[in-house]
Amino acid sequence: MSETSPVQRRPAGELEASVLAALWAAEGPLSPAEVQGALGGRLARTTVTTILTRLHDKGAVSRSRAGRGFVYSPIQDSAGLTARRMRSELDKQDDRGTALARFVSQLTSEDEQLLRSLLEGADGAPEGPGAGPQDDPGTAQP
Repeated sequence: MSETSPVQRRPAGELEASVLAALWAAEGPLSPAEVQGALGGRLARTTVTTILTRLHDKGAVSRSRAGRGFVYSPIQDSAGLTARRMRSELDKQDDRGTALARFVSQLTSEDEQLLRSLLEGADGAPEGPGAGPQDDPGTAQP
């Protein structure tokens, strides 16, 4: 009977975050093999392809045909993706008011002031890159 060490699992989302970081750093769309190379070859190409497919299914990346395969591009920058995830989590709540109140109660005073400033300056139109669906009219938002 041989002793084996327990398999170390990565934190949830770590691989997706690594793949997105590689796409954000690129100057154009990347194939799964190029993403694999950008990550130092530490993941199998099939793993990278699976991650890219899942990111595409989640609406985080776009893909287009390139030969027999696909190349991938991020749809939003990091801040836009974070905002989208926050909105997705909020949409799952039956009691949005309580969820928002708890979120705000956990903000630092600096973040609370920033949020207050953003809300006071809001005129109904999001600001900045990746702020909303109007940045890419062809992108369906969940």
